[in-house]
Amino acid sequence: MTPSYESYPSSAAGTAVVAERNRVLRNTYWLLALSMVPTVLGAWLGVTTGIARAMSPGIGLVVFLVGAFGFMFAIEKTKNSAAGVPVLLAFTFFMGVMLSRLVGTVLGLANGAGLIMTAFAGTGVIFLGMATLSSVIKRDLSSMGKFLFIGAIMLLVAGIANVFLQSSALMITLAVLAIGIFSAFILYDLKRVQDGLETNYISATLGVYLSLYNVFQSLLALLGIFGGRDE
Repeated sequence: MTPSYESYPSSAAGTAVVAERNRVLRNTYWLLALSMVPTVLGAWLGVTTGIARAMSPGIGLVVFLVGAFGFMFAIEKTKNSAAGVPVLLAFTFFMGVMLSRLVGTVLGLANGAGLIMTAFAGTGVIFLGMATLSSVIKRDLSSMGKFLFIGAIMLLVAGIANVFLQSSALMITLAVLAIGIFSAFILYDLKRVQDGLETNYISATLGVYLSLYNVFQSLLALLGIFGGRDE
């Protein structure tokens, strides 16, 4: 039986598509790992200088919102150019500085360093779990996007309100919800890359980084509240 050579181009095209998706996913993982370096440096600088703690909650909120959304806008504008990666890394440095207020508070506890390592390990476990699920689940998860987005917006609004309300109960509730929502976001964003719906690794890295940042921040806040020791 003579083989059909017409199937060869389609087979080659399918192989190229898979290879491209794997390349985007691999670059996303590498850039995500690299982004941890400026985040740690930013947090260290913030704790050392006390720049974040020096700002009042209201001023800190304004600086965070303007800086974060400004950087995200710049990243989307430069994601297809050579400036994309440096802008993303500058953003992660800024986010590290903004995280330093919480990190400094936890470090002030007797077991603060251990709590930070626990939060880091917990975030890593969640990431590995969601990354594994994204490679195992075959169904399309696109429908999750709008619900997760609505949930994130509600968290943001409630979080801004709590800056002024200073409710411990609301903060705990928001932290628990944030861990669930942003863990699902990690799964959603990685699945989009694997399905070929996200083809830019800088955009993919931005999405996963924001989710990891929020998971870590929420875990650290909960550990500080329930596991912190003053002596």
